[in-house]
Parts: sequence; C-alpha cells; structure tokens
Amino acid sequence: MSQTTINDAEIAKFTAMAEEWWDPKGKFKPLHKFNPVRLAYIRDNLVSHFGRDTSGMRPLEGLRIVDIGCGGGLLCEPLTRLGAKVTGVDAAERNISIARIHADKSGLDIDYRVTTSEALVAAGEKFDVVLNMEVVEHVDNVPLYMKSCADLVAPGGLMFTATLNRTARAYALAILGAEYVLRWLPKGTHDWKKFLTPDEIRSLLTRNGLKVTEGKGVTFNPIADEWRLSSDMAVNYMLLAERPTA
Repeated sequence: MSQTTINDAEIAKFTAMAEEWWDPKGKFKPLHKFNPVRLAYIRDNLVSHFGRDTSGMRPLEGLRIVDIGCGGGLLCEPLTRLGAKVTGVDAAERNISIARIHADKSGLDIDYRVTTSEALVAAGEKFDVVLNMEVVEHVDNVPLYMKSCADLVAPGGLMFTATLNRTARAYALAILGAEYVLRWLPKGTHDWKKFLTPDEIRSLLTRNGLKVTEGKGVTFNPIADEWRLSSDMAVNYMLLAERPTA
C-alpha cells in the first residue's frame, strides 16, 4: 500500500521489550495494573450494547473482536475466555510471536496476525468490535489510522479508543512522573507531542461515520494502588463510539 501507519522507531521500541509482555513486574507492569479497569469497561459495554446474558461464563460468545496493536495479548486472552472470537493484530512480528506462544500455553484459540489496520481494510474485513487501545499515540499518519480502524467497524458495532490527552498534567504525570521519577516505563516510551485531545479523537471518529456515545477518564489511585474510571479525562481517557446500522 502507498500509505502506512507504521512508525519504524515505535515498532523497534516495543520489539525490544517484547519478552516482558507477560511479566507483571517487568516493563509492562503499569499496563498489567491498567488492564482490569479497561477490560471491565469493555466487557460491561459489550454486554449492554449487544444485550448479552451475564449469568454464564462466556457472555461475549460469537462476537468478532479485533485488537489493533495487541502487543502480547493482554486483552485478547481474557476476551477470548469470555467467549469472543478474537483477532489480535500488531505490526511488530516479535509481539505476535510472544502472544502466540502464551496463547498456546494457555490453551486459547486466538487469530494473531502480523499486519496493520489499513491492510485489514484492504482485505475487506469487518468486526463487531474494534479495540484501539493505547496505540494511536504510537502510529504515523493518525488520520489514516483512525479511518482504517473506523472502517473495520461493522454496522451496529463498537469501537473503543484509549489514549493520553495532550495536557500539561499528562506531560507531568505520564512522562516526567511515570518515565523519569517513578520509572514505571522506560524513558522515551511516550512523546507528548503525539498525544491527542478528546475533541481531536471525536472529530476523527465522527468524520469517519461513527457516533461517539461516551467518554471516560481513567485515573490512578496511589493509596489503593489501582486504576479507576473517572470523569477526569485530563490524562488517560477512553472514548466509545458506535457505527449506526443505517
């Protein structure tokens, strides 16, 4: 394809850390702590939107989900256990290798692919749910990336976007605090200039035929040592969007 969302420097950065995806005390420790709140948010919205029965162990049975920039599969695996048919996509081959090995060891059938969102669109793919979680700040050609993610959403389907806001507080907490003071993340993990505001994401979603139905902040509670949903979207936030059926 003539256009791509791949940023080679970002791919190299995450490839170098790939061996640590499933180490809860390693370089992805913050993501392991963050995972429960975003997984619960995804699950609860899918159950509500698609009218699923929560009395069983697999309420997402039959839903086709794609996780763009899936990394080692931290969302793919629990969503598969909840019954979804999950496709995990990442441009870094090493990430997909690690994800496949871990899924095999866990006895989970997940369709992992080394590819991109725009390549899936070119292949004519459609999904009930598109997960665009903590990826948009790491890609090139953000308009193309957001368009390709939106184009993958089937009529009546949902897209979840999670990213970091471009605010002074986000710079202080997500970069200075997390990378330089607390050392939760390797230095250089994020570039503040590539963060997007909720209004910028909303504009891109709307432009590509999706209707934004909700926005939620995610904040860290140091006393409880856990992430929680919040109305404060100044640092981490998630937007939920739907493709109308007509």
